[in-house]
Amino acid sequence: MEKKGKKNVFNGRILEIEGLPDLTCGQAFELSDASAERSAAGCTIKLNKEPIIEYLTSNVTLLKWMIAEGYGDKRTIARRIAKMEAWLRDPQLLEADAGATYAAEIHINLEDIKEPILCAPNDPDDARLLSEVQGKKIDEVFIGSCMTNIGHFRAAGKLLSKYEGQLPTRLWIAPPTRMDETQLVAEGYYSTYGKVGARTEMPGCSLCMGNQARVADKSTVVSTSTRNFPNRLGKGADVFLASAELAAVAAIEGKLPTVSEYNKYAVEINKTAADTFRYLNFDKLPDFVATSKDVDLGSDYESLFQKEVARLKAL
Repeated sequence: MEKKGKKNVFNGRILEIEGLPDLTCGQAFELSDASAERSAAGCTIKLNKEPIIEYLTSNVTLLKWMIAEGYGDKRTIARRIAKMEAWLRDPQLLEADAGATYAAEIHINLEDIKEPILCAPNDPDDARLLSEVQGKKIDEVFIGSCMTNIGHFRAAGKLLSKYEGQLPTRLWIAPPTRMDETQLVAEGYYSTYGKVGARTEMPGCSLCMGNQARVADKSTVVSTSTRNFPNRLGKGADVFLASAELAAVAAIEGKLPTVSEYNKYAVEINKTAADTFRYLNFDKLPDFVATSKDVDLGSDYESLFQKEVARLKAL
């Protein structure tokens, strides 16, 4: 769309997304996070019970670990655990009312999407097919922000592990959380990043905020961040928004690849997708399991749990 006369139809709306029920919660968060970038007031994504059970089971272990490590107020954390364990006992999901009407419905057939989609400089509404912008020389690449999860960093790492020497681009790596960083270090990916000359940033927003680090003036960038407004990542920089996988390919190629070039890398990613895109399950990480195993939740925990069970039954 032309910028003149544009109207943000998502502003203040609640978005309800259906049709991707088997996403992990981590993957679903990327879509809900993106809705905030369009000024939506909220977003729901209809998932099956299984990914939610996986996510909450993991979080129960994490919260118990936090109690064992002395994080926050024990009673507050115990209340959260009680709510999660009560729901896991009898998992029921909210759904849209049958026959609900909406301000608008947007239907997207994913079978029709044959190539990556980017947002061109410097407007998050300027969506382009890769074939429309392929071949553009890239100076810097940023993989990070709340639009990424640990699987993206594994995917990038596996592609980078096959590269010999220093990258032709300046690559920035910033996992969203310290726990992601710790796991990626344990799995050896930080060693891979270092070998190709990538710059690893402190977990958090990093370049996405534009006030912790900056790309070079007037550089051309591929970023996985949330926005590409003028001067946000660097003065006079042209910033493409893209997936972490495409960003990694651009870092290796030093340009936006052709669709056929990208597909060759995609084949490699897909070979180990089950291992690459697994969620950071704390209930399967030995250190977290061992620390949280015998945590005392307090004398009133059973009462908290039963109250939550009763509340859920009354819904």
